[in-house]
Amino acid sequence: MAVVVLVLGYLLGSLPTGLLVVRALTGQDIRAIGSGNIGTVNVYRVAGLPAAVLVLVVDMLKGAAPVLLARMWGQPAEIQVAGGLAAIAGHNWSLFLRFSGGKGIATSFGVLLAISPPVGLVAAVVWGIVVAVTRYASLASLLGMISVPVTMWWRREPPAYLVFGLITLTFAVYRHRANLARLISGTELRVTDKPGGS
Repeated sequence: MAVVVLVLGYLLGSLPTGLLVVRALTGQDIRAIGSGNIGTVNVYRVAGLPAAVLVLVVDMLKGAAPVLLARMWGQPAEIQVAGGLAAIAGHNWSLFLRFSGGKGIATSFGVLLAISPPVGLVAAVVWGIVVAVTRYASLASLLGMISVPVTMWWRREPPAYLVFGLITLTFAVYRHRANLARLISGTELRVTDKPGGS
């Protein structure tokens, strides 16, 4: 059953929601517009708020679904977490996009809400505050992910959850390495910047 959870998680995560939604609505390839990312923020820039909300919800469900299914099937916390990590890996390195993909933040939030809603809420609040103050979604995502293992440790969550927090933070830093370089150079796009803006 563990293998089923992992494979299902990866396949669900691999569904390129942002690419499919933007292509359906505009006929465009989101990978060639704005930041080039297939995630919620770039969908917002390219296709507007309703499309971004749809992508956010589906990407979060991709993360939550394998966790909840594993729990329903009586699997331990370790397998639930592994299924969630598989979904994040699928989103980041999609089978359907030649192993490229998004940055996994919304999918990570979906997993968090399934395994520890309070930790997910803290991360969401951190994200929201940083975006409100700076308008940088990438910085908000990284600080939100930093809060996850810290909050897991503070709440004395199960070891599997703390490991999840550390791995997702590692994923987030790796997938945002270009954003970090742009933040340092002052060329990073803000949430409100439209394609072609600075």
